Amino acid sequence: MIVFDKLWQVMRERGVSTYQLREKCGIDSKTVRRLRANDNMETKTLNKLCAVLSCKLEDIAEYIPDSPPQEEGRA
Repeated sequence: MIVFDKLWQVMRERGVSTYQLREKCGIDSKTVRRLRANDNMETKTLNKLCAVLSCKLEDIAEYIPDSPPQEEGRA
């Protein structure tokens, strides 16, 4: 699962509100809700976020495995 917990931290550090994010990036409130819920996100939206926050993708998103992988041959 991709989570956007780091996004909110970067926004706080840079003093950017969700209102400013919507105005600067042109993303709507529905997209902000999807980010908060860690829903699927288009790469063009992620590109906009990285551009406006002057950061890398790994600064705002993180992959966390849903469950540990199971070893082959184990029941």
